[in-house]
Formats: sequence, structure tokens, C-alpha cells
Amino acid sequence: MSDIIIGRNPVIEAIKSGREIDKIIIQNNATGSVGKIRSLAKENGIVVNGADKAGLDRLAGSGAHQGVVAFVSAHEYSELEDIYQKAEKAGEDPFIVILDNIEDPHNLGAIIRTAECAGAHGVIIPKRRACGLTDVVAKASAGAIEYMPVVRVANIPQLIEKLQADGFWIAACDMDGVTYYEQDLQGKLAIVIGSEGEGISRLVKEKCDFIVALPMTGKISSLNASNAAAVLMYEVRRQRDGR
Repeated sequence: MSDIIIGRNPVIEAIKSGREIDKIIIQNNATGSVGKIRSLAKENGIVVNGADKAGLDRLAGSGAHQGVVAFVSAHEYSELEDIYQKAEKAGEDPFIVILDNIEDPHNLGAIIRTAECAGAHGVIIPKRRACGLTDVVAKASAGAIEYMPVVRVANIPQLIEKLQADGFWIAACDMDGVTYYEQDLQGKLAIVIGSEGEGISRLVKEKCDFIVALPMTGKISSLNASNAAAVLMYEVRRQRDGR
């Protein structure tokens, strides 16, 4: 399945049909029907970014894009309630993985795969400055994308406040926290994993209830985001299993 739609009318029809669209790229200074595309995107909460013609040529593989390219999801997104229902069906407290601006599709796919294996009930990603559910993500998840609810939200801090109101504890994974295996990670829980380069954003970190850290004894001071997520998810699994 292709994850790109090329051209103005195809993009307009994709939006009207309700197709899951991660983002739309519009050529800088484009005129005409791109105004309609911008309006439809705004009405549907779709992110719109600009790019020069050369950039769009590279994305589209040709010059026939008419100044518009849309990236569509390889899989449908879920709602927060779907995560709650998955946990309830399993008879467990909900366990959620929140990803703060993960941009590498291989990392996202690997995290979804580990989340499914470790018994998490859902993954939450932001709409902006982050990778969506592309074909690369689907392949990297090794099929886990079919079983793991992925929710996309406009504002991660607001989402954290919503979870806290629902009784969740929110744990940020960062360097200045309690060693992860010394922290109680049971009950309703969401862990926050930051981006590959910048880590967790300041505002998101401030919203979290506590911070957990992975001990680093080597010469390299950080782990790949998917590796850090895997360590924490299996610590949650260990504590839940009473081991």
C-alpha cells in the first residue's frame, strides 16, 4: 500500500472520504485550489507544511504533483477509549506508552512491537513533529500494528492532564530521575519516551508525576529511544507479574 497521495484533486477527495491523513505538504507560494485544500485540512485537523518545488519533486518522484503531496496512514488510528477497553478486557490496569515527537519510523515500529509483546494496552503519538503510521512503521512493527491501538493527539500535555484526571500516574524517562527498577510502576500508568535527539520536551516533562532513569555506566550517555522504551516496558511487566 502506498503512503503518499499526489496531486490536488486526489488529495481533496482523500480528505472528503475521511481517509486517515498524517500531513499534507503544499508547495510554497502555490495558489488556486490549494486554498480549498488548506481549508479542508483545517476543518479536519490535518497538519499542513510547506516545501519548495524541488522538495516536492523528490517526495513525488516526478514533477506531476501540482504542488501538493499528502502522506496517508498505513493503518487506522484508535481512540483513547479503545485503549481503556483493551485493558478492561484483559482485566488489567491500563498501561500506555506516550511518545514525545519520535520521528524515526523504525523506532516507532520497534516501540509498537515491544509494546504489544510486553502487554501495554496502547501507544500515543502527537500529530505534529512526529512520525505517523507509515508503511515503514507497519513493517518495522512486524505485524504488531494490527493489535496495538495507536492514538494520535494534537497536544501531549493536555493528554497527560486527561490521563491524570482518569487516575493515571505519568512517568517520564529522562536522565535526572530515580533508577527505574527502584520506582513503583504499578497501577494505572503511562510512560513517556522522548525524541531521538532532544528527549522529552520541557512542558511535557513538567506535566509528569515523576522521572525514571536508566543507569548509564558506559562511555555513551544515552540509549536509542526504542531500546529505552523496551527496558521500561519490561520493568512494568516484571512488576505487574510480581517477579
